[in-house]
Order: sequence, then C-alpha cells, then structure tokens
Amino acid sequence: MKLFHTDHFALPLPPGHRFPMEKYARLRMRIASSPMFAPEALREPAAADDIALLRAHDASYVRQVCEGSLDAAALRRIGFPWSAAMVERSRRSAGATLAACRAALEDGCAASLAGGTHHAHRDFGSGFCVFNDAAVAALAMLAEGRAQRVAVVDCDVHQGDGTATILAGHPATFTFSIHGAKNFPFRKAHSDLDIELPDGTTDAPYLAALDRGLEAVFDGFAPDLVIYLAGADPYADDRLGRLALSMAGLAERDRRVLDACRRRGSALAIAMAGGYARNIDDTVAIHAATLELAAHQR
Repeated sequence: MKLFHTDHFALPLPPGHRFPMEKYARLRMRIASSPMFAPEALREPAAADDIALLRAHDASYVRQVCEGSLDAAALRRIGFPWSAAMVERSRRSAGATLAACRAALEDGCAASLAGGTHHAHRDFGSGFCVFNDAAVAALAMLAEGRAQRVAVVDCDVHQGDGTATILAGHPATFTFSIHGAKNFPFRKAHSDLDIELPDGTTDAPYLAALDRGLEAVFDGFAPDLVIYLAGADPYADDRLGRLALSMAGLAERDRRVLDACRRRGSALAIAMAGGYARNIDDTVAIHAATLELAAHQR
C-alpha cells in the first residue's frame, strides 16, 4: 500500500499554537518502523498545481494565498500565519491526496499521511484548512477520467462544510459527513448526507449511525472511488472532539468503512484529517491503527 507523506514540508507556527503539527512526523516515523510497511511504501508527493487547485477553488483566492496577500481577517479564519512554507505545505497536502487517489485506483487502496482539510471553501480557508484536498482530488479524478463516481466519507468529528459546498451540484460526487452536532463549524453546510451526533456519543450509537450512512453511500450512489477522512478526533480524550469513542470503537469504524469498500469494489484513498488528543501519542496511535488495518485488509 502506497503512503504519501508531507511532514518535511513543515508549517512554522508560533509557540503554544494548538494545531499539533508534530503528529505528522511522528506518524511517518511510526509507520517507517512498522514491519507491516516496506520502506518503499512511503513516498513524497508532488505539489498540487494550479490546474488541480482551480477546479475546486476560486482563482482570486488561490492567487492571494500564493502571493501572501490575504488580509488579517482571512488569516484569522484559517488559523495559521502566512508564510511561503504554509503555501508549499498546503499544496503538498493536496498533492498527497491526489497521489493517494491515483494509487488507490490502480492498487485498490492508498493513503495520505496528511490531508482532510475539509473546512477550506471555494473562496476562503477556515479551521486550519487552506486548500480542500478531498474536493481537489475528487474533481481531478473525474477530470482525468480515472473515476466516474467519487464519494467523500468524512468521519472527522467536525462537519466537512467546505467539501460539501465545493462539491454541491456535482452529480458524479457524493458527500457524507458524520460529525458532532454542536461542534465546529457552528454554521453547518449541507452535504448530500449529514448525520449529526450529540455530545458524548459513544461507540455503539456512533457505529449504528455510520452503518446507516454507509448503506446510503453504497446502495444509493455506488462510488468507484471513496475518499475517506479518518479523523482521530471523535476519540473520547480529544481536546476538540466532544464525542466519546474509544480506540477500539475508532478501529471498528475504520473496519466498517474498509469492509464496505471491499465488498462493493470501490477503490479507497485515506486521509488522516483531524486529531487533537490531550496526549499526542494517542492521536498518532489512532492514525497508525487506521493505516495498519488498511494494509492488513488489502
């Protein structure tokens, strides 16, 4: 299984910033030391080019990001200070999901060790998201003729609002988001299917709701490619999550998504999405378990 990493394109952040940038390097190092993955599985992706970005994003927004001309309010909404490194990191993160989708359509399954930047909208960034990697990749696979029907299965604890708005009205895409009802973003968008969960939701009700959502995705839409945002933030000890899933529950979530794709013959591209556990090692362990399960079930 091919794994595309971007952690060496680091985003410089001020001391005390709450975004856990170091999780990406820790995850790559953990995967590199795992006997389940050959050394050549880890690959550096190309950056997403303007052609790919402009399918999903407004030209003026892309230009402002790349030139560093976003105003202070736009940068506050994103949550990152501007730097050339921020631009490169954002392009590489989108490029990793693009590469994972292409590899998945060839091999059945692949993953980005970044991505899940689902709060980026067509003409603005938000919530630590600059470019929307899932939307960029979905539209690229359709434009390149590699896929005919692409579903985004978003299991991050926060709604994939940017993905929903960018892909709205595209008949060859389907957006499914299962998320906390009272969590960010506080003004929700409309995905093709949204399942909202109350604070404190535990494993059993979460998995029952996920089953309903997966049935709608696969029976009602039948994608040939699934982009799976495997967020670690529904975890009970996540600082920003507000749900209460155990690590075992998250592993079962992954297993059900993987099983659904395998049964229906859908290629699967995995992106890591969010994770803000009080102990960063818990976030890394959850992400690593997702990748190890995918490698085992390939």
